Amino acid sequence: MSRRQHTLRTPVEVTGVGLHTGEETRVRVAPAPPDHGIEFVRTDIEDAPSVPALIGNQSPKDRRTRLVRDRVEVETVEHFLAACKGLGVDNLRVEMSGSEFPGVDGSAAPFVELLESGGLVEQKPAAKVFRLEEPVFVRDGNATLVALPTDKDVLTLQYVASFEEPGVESGSYQFDIDPETFKAEIASARTFCLASEVDALQAAGLGKGATRENTVVLGDPDTKLRMAGEPVRHKMLDLVGDLSLLGSDLIAHVIATRSGHATNAELVRRLLAIIEAKEASGLVERESGMDIRRILEQLPHRYPFLLIDRVIEVQGFQRAVGIKNVTINEPYFQGHFPDIPLMPGVLQLEAMAQLSGMLLLRKLEFSGKLAVLWSMDKVKLRGGVTPGDQLRLEVETVRIKGDTIKVRGSGSVAGRPVCEAELMFTMLEA
Repeated sequence: MSRRQHTLRTPVEVTGVGLHTGEETRVRVAPAPPDHGIEFVRTDIEDAPSVPALIGNQSPKDRRTRLVRDRVEVETVEHFLAACKGLGVDNLRVEMSGSEFPGVDGSAAPFVELLESGGLVEQKPAAKVFRLEEPVFVRDGNATLVALPTDKDVLTLQYVASFEEPGVESGSYQFDIDPETFKAEIASARTFCLASEVDALQAAGLGKGATRENTVVLGDPDTKLRMAGEPVRHKMLDLVGDLSLLGSDLIAHVIATRSGHATNAELVRRLLAIIEAKEASGLVERESGMDIRRILEQLPHRYPFLLIDRVIEVQGFQRAVGIKNVTINEPYFQGHFPDIPLMPGVLQLEAMAQLSGMLLLRKLEFSGKLAVLWSMDKVKLRGGVTPGDQLRLEVETVRIKGDTIKVRGSGSVAGRPVCEAELMFTMLEA
């Protein structure tokens, strides 16, 4: 069942202490345009790049979800992201004055209330949806995650918990994830730890902001649960938040057994690999995609120097994904290592620059201008591109200052990284 994208009507704010660092952070959540996605911005770091809530920015850290971009990090964002995904909020700019998201009461309920207080606004484009058509399995020790196709039109989560702590009840719950079910059954479940873990966690410098009110201590006789199976429900809450890093609604039946953030992230990576393969083959099409005719309308380049065959997706003026099909008929193969044909690295970078130009020209104030490349930095050519390969290019805007824009790009072939660079452009009158 398709739905429209949503954002907020008005900005909202919350201030609180991080569960692990114990440091206070002020957060301002603001509306964002369609196809923007959810991005985090560190206001305490000058010229810090935004950190999109996508699996490519996920970086492992104990007992929390952390996103990192250019050494700028935000952490413990899973409860907020769960609230966004549970309510169906797609596009937000989230400004943070510190690295860790406030823990508030250890659940997603305060963030549900925060988002609803700003008013949810429907936007014209349809939300991205991925319906799983094949089983996907992840195992890490005794933790497993299985994603299965479903006949339903929603995401179904089933979590089986088995706690080894004496006196702690294990259990299993299953829910179809929609806004009402998320709010009623999952959002209020607080984070937890085992009584046997408390000393080790404190010794590791974790839980500095944890209290009896925001953290359930399992195995402690003084602990009182908000609801039956609160720890299992919180595991489901974390899973909803981590699955949001797919950047798309997921229609599947997901069965989790003792899984945590690491296995959740690995499942998302495998799902994304399936999506990207389908996009590259044309089996999944985005409304923002462009065929060669539309590319020719926007780019001044022509044969033999037009190096983009198809644009798979464009997210506002923040991110774009494109395809270059490499064939033996490319004119440069006649003279560039003809016995061992390789696509020149400089042409890979040129293709990246052309895709960047298409992305930047979507910004209203740049319409009618030309994106002129004037510097490249951090260039890495990681592997060969040969005839028959399909070069997948991704570019994202890092910083805009007047008519000067910094873009980060990367290229891959069948999931294998082949090139990356940071490009600087100046927008000039055509």
